[in-house]
Amino acid sequence: MNLSTNVKTSAALLSNIAISVIIVLLNKWIFHVYGFPNMSLTCIHFIVTAFGMEIAKRRDIFLVKSLPMKDMILLSMTFCGFVVLTNLSLQANTVGTYQISKFMTTPCIIFIQTVFFQKKFSWKVKLTLIPVCLGVFLNNYNDVQINLKGLIFATSGVMVTSIYQVWVGSKQQEFQANSMQLLYYQAPLSALLLMIVIPFAEPVTSAGGIFSQLWSLSAILSVICSGCVAFLVNLSIFWVIGNTSPLTYNMAGHLKFCLIVFGSFLVFHEFPSANQIIGIVLTISGVLCYTYFKLEEQKSLNELRQKQPA
Repeated sequence: MNLSTNVKTSAALLSNIAISVIIVLLNKWIFHVYGFPNMSLTCIHFIVTAFGMEIAKRRDIFLVKSLPMKDMILLSMTFCGFVVLTNLSLQANTVGTYQISKFMTTPCIIFIQTVFFQKKFSWKVKLTLIPVCLGVFLNNYNDVQINLKGLIFATSGVMVTSIYQVWVGSKQQEFQANSMQLLYYQAPLSALLLMIVIPFAEPVTSAGGIFSQLWSLSAILSVICSGCVAFLVNLSIFWVIGNTSPLTYNMAGHLKFCLIVFGSFLVFHEFPSANQIIGIVLTISGVLCYTYFKLEEQKSLNELRQKQPA
């Protein structure tokens, strides 16, 4: 990985973090102010992404590559499973339990890649999970409550989310497809699958449903804006995972959480507690250590490759 690639990767990670924080705060605003249904909004995100990919294809921004539909359907199904189980976990658990369960995606990804993909992680990288884990725990331990139903949803959600993120990276490598070529297939399939799932997961025409009322112009414009930002988020997720790793994307996700807490303070005046502030410092420290160790490993790998005879 040369300097130019490092700069591109860093820029993509920073862009992903920035727009992910923006969309979380924007979606929180849409839920808080308009009461727009969660999964319906996600479905709209992928409809907008599908249109965005079609426009990009017609403008020759990327070339469509023929990919096995079976694999694309499986990838889309894991995404829909991740969305459904995440929502069910949030409904069945407290926010604190939900956030801590989300952290478990990181060690789960390490387990999946180690056992099924024979990928090795250094002990230094594994140790960076400790401050991140402590940080997440300090941010949420006051709101932890465990029940069997919530535990099942949370565990299932962690497993499916981990598989989805690992597959996003492995399928790009397996089919030698870039992020746009993969997302071109997944976006419409995911939207279609969510349309099938939504009537069973949330109201549609009754109170709180997407067709339960005539939405105001400001609500519609906010949803369209959210969809456009989601298009950029989806594109950056695929690019980051494909060009780094699912673990790197996941670690960056913990940094997003810290920025979301800060953004919530600025936008919604939700002042963090002392424990949250300590947790944020620990989480950021863990992410920075992970970044440093990964860069050192990449530097050593590049030096080893240079020493090898041509």
